[in-house]
Amino acid sequence: MRRAVCPGSFDPITNGHLDIIARASSLYDEVYVAVMINQAKKGLFEIEERIDLIRQVTAEYGNVRVESFHGLLVDFCKQREIPAIVKGLRAVSDFDYELQMAQMNNGLSGVETLFIPTNPTYSFLSSSLVKEVATWGGDVSHLVPPLVLDVLTERLKKH
Repeated sequence: MRRAVCPGSFDPITNGHLDIIARASSLYDEVYVAVMINQAKKGLFEIEERIDLIRQVTAEYGNVRVESFHGLLVDFCKQREIPAIVKGLRAVSDFDYELQMAQMNNGLSGVETLFIPTNPTYSFLSSSLVKEVATWGGDVSHLVPPLVLDVLTERLKKH
């Protein structure tokens, strides 16, 4: 069984994330989406909310599993016998950072990293940008799945 992991905070999941997950799901038998827990960051959505949203918007793929993880990504990979990390690259600036991470992960555990260039439609997209634009009433309907848009809109009404 060919397995890979797509890691991130997914706060919230965007169409850019979904594009990478969908492409990975066509290349691998099983794709884990690892929602990384960062104690230092307070997200807009709780971890369980993110997991639920991701499960719902990736259900059509059939081979995507969603879990949270705290700690080193290579430990997540070892525990699940995952030999590959799939990452989307938006720009050259992403590559500089991600290359260092890929080399570190490979050195620690032998896990390989596969870089997939982001669809140009989403080359500027990040969860932070979506939240900022939505907070100020901007239209992000083309940047997130409809379910996420509904939940995001409701959440921002409360803040």
